Amino acid sequence: MSGDSFPKQYRLLSRSEYLRLSDSKTVVSGRSFLVVWRENGYEYPRLGITASRKTGNAVVRNRLKRHIREFFRHHCSLLPGVDLNVIVRRQAAEKSVAVLSSELQRAFQQIGSRTCCHESL
Repeated sequence: MSGDSFPKQYRLLSRSEYLRLSDSKTVVSGRSFLVVWRENGYEYPRLGITASRKTGNAVVRNRLKRHIREFFRHHCSLLPGVDLNVIVRRQAAEKSVAVLSSELQRAFQQIGSRTCCHESL
């Protein structure tokens, strides 16, 4: 992914895509995020973000979603062809950008290592 764009092909867009992903049993859990993921059959990852009103007001939720999208754009090379739904937890609103980035980095690395292991089996 190049530039400052976030093309549609890298997004989860429909309700059915989120529902298919919610049936997945593969989850990476952190203090600020819960990342539900599943292999998608494409050569690129796709991202969906869920931030409920419990997370904070619209300003807080949108700031967190912008940060997650930005992190995904710069680090999607860590991920193979997977669909991700990053569910933002309430605690994320109080964390600094550096802490959030390190948690996302850890989650992306775990997902990348799990999918690489499945492909070699």
